[in-house]
Amino acid sequence: MGVFKMPSLGADMEAGTLVEWLVKPGDTVTRGDVIAVVETQKGAIEIEVFEDGTVHELTAVPGASVPVGMPLAVILAEGEKPPAPTPAAVAAQPVETAPPERKAVPALPVAPAGPAGHHRASPAARVRAQELGVDLAVLQGSGPGGVIILADVDGAPIGGERQPSEPRSPIEEMRRAIAATMTRAKQTIPHFYLSQTIDVQPAIDFLARRNADRPPGERVLLGALFVRAVSLAASKIKIVNGHFVEGVFKPANVVNPGVAVALRGGGLVAPALMDAAAMDLDQTMAAMRDLVSRARTGRLKGSEMTEGTITITSLGETGAEAMAGIIFPPQVAIVGIGAPQTRPWVIEGQVVPRSVVTLTLSADHRVSDGRQATRFVSEFETLIQEPESL
Repeated sequence: MGVFKMPSLGADMEAGTLVEWLVKPGDTVTRGDVIAVVETQKGAIEIEVFEDGTVHELTAVPGASVPVGMPLAVILAEGEKPPAPTPAAVAAQPVETAPPERKAVPALPVAPAGPAGHHRASPAARVRAQELGVDLAVLQGSGPGGVIILADVDGAPIGGERQPSEPRSPIEEMRRAIAATMTRAKQTIPHFYLSQTIDVQPAIDFLARRNADRPPGERVLLGALFVRAVSLAASKIKIVNGHFVEGVFKPANVVNPGVAVALRGGGLVAPALMDAAAMDLDQTMAAMRDLVSRARTGRLKGSEMTEGTITITSLGETGAEAMAGIIFPPQVAIVGIGAPQTRPWVIEGQVVPRSVVTLTLSADHRVSDGRQATRFVSEFETLIQEPESL
């Protein structure tokens, strides 16, 4: 018997709101099928199942706020008999549509009791408290066993009196989630940075020829070349592609580059292109268009939000000429690419105008060093200057 639980869809996610079920008891499901939609601080995410079987029971109702790790459904393997009814099955409580104040959400994991001066609080609550300058000693926890959770910090005392939390917009919630994740990443990951200015005129000329007779919807953009070059370079220089988990680097078997997408109205997500190194250039461009479209309409998949192995953030055709990104844990590298600039460049002894970009690799020093990072950047440069190979 498989218990399908609320997955963690972000480093600081404590709970998600079940928006709808896409299956019902008795339905047969296959690994990878989308069976539910969950609302998080980063929008609506389609949740996939991780095993084959038959849906036996749905233990959470739409509209419920479900903590990470709590059961959502029971799925039976082929030939498996249904379990006996048990009161232990947990159904989440529906969220009220217009509450006067925030409802507390049980936080997982529960922090154990600590020594004097060490207050029991969830990891996300500690991060939020540090951001806001809130003293945990003045708070009374509403989580299991009195643990301080995120909602307690958001309603923290201001000016000596406890103030009710005012509802925030989805964009404000997203910015807070991003802030919490990036703050922790910057504090706990020993970043180092390596930058290189790269001649991309061959890539731009290649795209001009390739796109000349194509309608706008079929043209390949420079960003797709960047994604291809990062994917192929990461598949060769494996030390930048994977996850650092429990003190150990685990290289990934495939390259799933997270592509930073700016959302309309504000906010940012970085869903992954799955196994991008196996795609050709046209497939990469089509997959990027699909990913951006779904990101902006709130229909991303859970795997796209959790299985990225390296992230790419690009400033597009206009903007600053360089940027250094913060690594998204548990990944170990992020590639920042500035907007193309026209600069004087020496070609065969002659100074000529060329389009160049500045690439900055932010890497985790627990996993790699400057020599390995240089190999990755050099591989990227070689690929982008030979665009026909992409």
